[in-house]
Amino acid sequence: MATAWQIDWEHRPPEEAALYNPAFCGELLARSVKAYCSSIDRCFPLPLAFVILPLALPPGTRRALPGKSNTTFETWAAQHEVLLSEIPSTVLALRPVTREALLFLTQHKALAISPRGLALGETPLRLSSKRASTSTEVEEMQRTARLLGRWFANQANPNSILLAMGVQP
Repeated sequence: MATAWQIDWEHRPPEEAALYNPAFCGELLARSVKAYCSSIDRCFPLPLAFVILPLALPPGTRRALPGKSNTTFETWAAQHEVLLSEIPSTVLALRPVTREALLFLTQHKALAISPRGLALGETPLRLSSKRASTSTEVEEMQRTARLLGRWFANQANPNSILLAMGVQP
């Protein structure tokens, strides 16, 4: 039997196809990578790409994130243990979506993958802060993706972020 991710896009439920399509999820990943790389002069660690969507897409998780990127991840994680207990399973569930989005971005040369991590590619996406027609939910996801990039850049060690969420690096 085919898994949900093996079903052709035209046969998926419309909400799922809209939320998990590679272009939209890729845009969220690109926003995080751009914010991270703009904050510090390093590539975005590839393992962290797999926690962006689980943190940015679900409304409950997204709204529990701090408002500023100078909060230490360990402090925030200690206050949100119950929420973080669901992250490993969400990371696993969304792993195919993240992979597909990364493949989309690299094929379009919006991101580049190297042994050091992710960087903006030859033709990065144009990531305007506001589109003419979008929902507040989408704007919230976009803001969250940028926040996550800046927040992760302010943390001492990417592996400590993953370990705090119960995700193996």
